[in-house]
Amino acid sequence: MKITELRADILLILTAIIWGATFLPMATATVTNGVFVLLFWRFLITFFIMVLIAYKFSSKLDFKAIKYGLILGIFLFVGFSSQTFAFKFAQTANVAFISGLNVAIVPFVVYAFFKEKISIYAYIGVALGCVGLYFLSDPSAGFTKGEALSVVCAFAWAFHIVFTSHFARKCELFTLLATQFIVIVALSAIFANVFDGGINPTLDYNFYKAMVISVIFASIFGFIMMGTMLRLTTPVKAALIFTLEPVSAGILGYFIGGETFGMMQIIGAVIIISAILISEIGTIKSKQA
Repeated sequence: MKITELRADILLILTAIIWGATFLPMATATVTNGVFVLLFWRFLITFFIMVLIAYKFSSKLDFKAIKYGLILGIFLFVGFSSQTFAFKFAQTANVAFISGLNVAIVPFVVYAFFKEKISIYAYIGVALGCVGLYFLSDPSAGFTKGEALSVVCAFAWAFHIVFTSHFARKCELFTLLATQFIVIVALSAIFANVFDGGINPTLDYNFYKAMVISVIFASIFGFIMMGTMLRLTTPVKAALIFTLEPVSAGILGYFIGGETFGMMQIIGAVIIISAILISEIGTIKSKQA
């Protein structure tokens, strides 16, 4: 079955919801394990699984995919490490919401590096997405170290989304993914030895839960979907869809983690969903014109 842009967007929506669901388990795991220890084991396991997938479905070694994967791996490491560290200093929902501001950064990265024109519907969607993220955030909490790290994460995610969309069209996907994962493993090992005293994890229930959820659902399924579907849709629309991540994280943080999720945040979630619908309808209308 041929995957259309609409189906690709629906699968990215599912990916965003799954990614949001991993925020709380990862945040809980940071209580007993260092950030870089968690990243090391998560992506080491993911790397070996992805190598098996690449061996099964790839006919030859794609050196271009390795080169691109090294670049994407750096963006991904900065994004994950800053975001996971932010969990130590801010609420799960706040970290997710501010990280989601990559939606406002992506159009500028797209234009700066690839000179691609952005449709008016995309701009409207991005603007509404930012408004929704503002409502979802908690300004009364102040701008702490956690919020600052989340801003760093937002920039890293923006570059990763844009360049994944560009690179995934030019090389073999599974090798690309495996390479960026091993970059995270290597950098996490270095930083874990500096900041966490080594890579040995605390093998408690929260660690195992975080590993299962983050490896199988977020890393294997999520990144395969991201790399595949970004070949079929635009990075601007993908970034807008990924603003559903904090919505998912906020809902789970409220019902499971005991975090606050008031009327303003509900309004923000509705605005974000509306922004995605406007962007999607705009895409359909522009194709019919």
